[in-house]
This record gives sequence, structure tokens and C-alpha cells, in this order.
Amino acid sequence: MILENISLLYFKNYEEADINFSPHINCFIGDNGSGKTNLLDAIYYLSMSKSAFTSSDLQNIKQGEEYFMVRGRFTAPNHKDVIQCTFRTGQKKIITHNKTPYEKVSEHIGRYPVVLISPYDTDLIREGSEDRRKYFDSLLSQLDHDYLENLIQYNYILKQRNSQLKQFADRNYFDRDYLQILDEQLVPLGESIAQVRQQFLAKFVPMFQKHYQHLTDSREFVNLQYKSQLPNANFALLLEQAQRKDLVLQRTTVGPHKDDFVFLMDEWLIKQYGSQGQQKSFVIALKLAHFEIVAQYKGQKPLLLLDDIFDRLDEKRITKLMQLVANHTFGQLFITDSHLERTDKIVAGLSEHISRFQVNNGQVKSF
Repeated sequence: MILENISLLYFKNYEEADINFSPHINCFIGDNGSGKTNLLDAIYYLSMSKSAFTSSDLQNIKQGEEYFMVRGRFTAPNHKDVIQCTFRTGQKKIITHNKTPYEKVSEHIGRYPVVLISPYDTDLIREGSEDRRKYFDSLLSQLDHDYLENLIQYNYILKQRNSQLKQFADRNYFDRDYLQILDEQLVPLGESIAQVRQQFLAKFVPMFQKHYQHLTDSREFVNLQYKSQLPNANFALLLEQAQRKDLVLQRTTVGPHKDDFVFLMDEWLIKQYGSQGQQKSFVIALKLAHFEIVAQYKGQKPLLLLDDIFDRLDEKRITKLMQLVANHTFGQLFITDSHLERTDKIVAGLSEHISRFQVNNGQVKSF
């Protein structure tokens, strides 16, 4: 799968842009703040129907405008697809596939897989469990549509349950029967989500460990552990036992929305004991395993987006990463950097198909 072209209208700092891409390596060169990362985010949006960096679609609209549009043309051996994402202030976003709107945005997720490696990836180590859950949920959603639908439904019912718990406190009453109805809907969804997460990690961890060893040639042992109250427990019983606590706190305190993915090095938390270099290698290995498992499940290589990583990595790690490019491990790449000479040196000899783009204050020119 190749992204041949992308068109932008009022997306972030772009008033308008229309770019044709190389089927292999595409380099965006420009100063910090020029809009390089916004181009990668537009590509990410085409695949995931959301930004990688902002939680609200309003933040993706160019200042002073009321809507944005991102359109891309994907090609595969037997077909071409045009995907268009449009959002207008005060309205629901619309995603179309060859001019036909999806009934549900979730139908789009996983069709055009993407992996982003960025300087913010180490936030997965530093920040809380919510960030790690979101990351693995996003990964799993590209692989398993049933998982995505169950997750959407689980979060919807969870929101209803939490709202009801708050109403009980505000109005000083308790409807046990209604809470039981919500619990009966929540339990099978939660148990399924936890089971899929556990099974997935068993396949994912060996890939991750392999990539970490390749990047570092080190002897430390890295690992990922799934920390959950499920799946080896009765979720219905856990909800019943936590009911009094839930009523007091006015929120649901047990379930897969409380899970965590624990990042370890030599059985210690890498957050506390890993060096900056080790943490960078850890998250890059995580993303490379992400790429490998998506390619394996989907039968096609995801788009790979590398955002300003040459500023953050030492020469050894860059060399290891580029070896994978040279070995055709990856498909189509999109790279941002602030130094043309450095980029040319790194990608030299890797491909006959390299396109370079100068980015300057929301303007993109091929050179």
C-alpha cells in the first residue's frame, strides 16, 4: 500500500497544499515550527481518523477558519482508494471512502495502517497508565475490528455507569436494579477486552525484545507486563465487591479501564532505572514491534512516519534503524528533519526513490 498524494485545506498551519509522494522515502526538511510535523499528522489522520498530537478536532483547524479537509490517494496492486476527512466547527466529522461516507468512523480504522515514531514517544514511559492503555488500544484497534467495537461500547456503558453513580450521590438515592443492568452489559465486554490484551501481549513481547536487542546489542533484559484485575477473575463479582467504594467515589473503580502495561528493564521499572538512551531504545523497539505485528496481521506494510528522530538519537541507533530501511523491512517512509545535509547523508544509497520537500511556514515545495 502506497500513499500517492495528499491534499490539505485549512489543516493546522496549512491554508492549502497538494503533494505527490515517492513510493519509498519522503523527506520533509524545514526549521522547527515550519509545519513538518503537521504533514505527518495529516497522514496519520488519514489512517486513524484523528490527530496523533491533539485530542480535539477543533485544534486541527487553521486559525481563523471554520473547517479543515485532508484527502489522500492510496494505491495497492489491484485498486486505488481516495480517503477524505472533513471536519467543520459544530458538526460531526465525515470520513469518505471513494466519495462514500462511512456509516461509522470505526469502520475506517485498520484499513490503511500507520506507525509514528516521534520525540514524544518517551511520554509512554514517563506518563501514567492512561497513556499506555490508549497506545495499546490504538494498536489493537488497527488489528482487530471486534476489539475496537467492544472498546467503544465498553467506554459508552462505563460513561453511563459513572454518570449514574454521580446522580445517586447528587440526588441521595440508589437504584440497585438499574446499576445491575449496566453491570450485566459491562461484564462481557470488559472480560473480552482484557482477554484480547493478554493474548496480544504474549505475541507482541518477543518481537519487542528482538528489536531492542538489535538496536542496542546490550545484555539488559527488557519486558512488558500486563497489569489487570482481569482476565483471571470474575468481573461481575469485582463490580459487586467495589459497589460501595464506587458509590462513595462516584466512579467505577474496577475493570479494564484501570489496566496498565508495565515497562521493565532487568525486572525494574525503566521509568525509574533506565537511562535516557535506554528509554529511547525501549520506545523505538516498541514502535518497531508495532510495525512488525501490524504488517503480519494485515498482510501489508504500514506507512512509517519518523518525526525529527535524528535530533534525538545517537549515531549508533540511527545506523541500526537505517539498516532496517536498507533491508527493505519497511515500505513507504516519511521523514522530517531540520538539516538537509544530515538527512541526505543518512538516506544516501538506501533507495532509488527518494523525494525531498522544503517546508516553510505552511508552504511545501519539492526539490
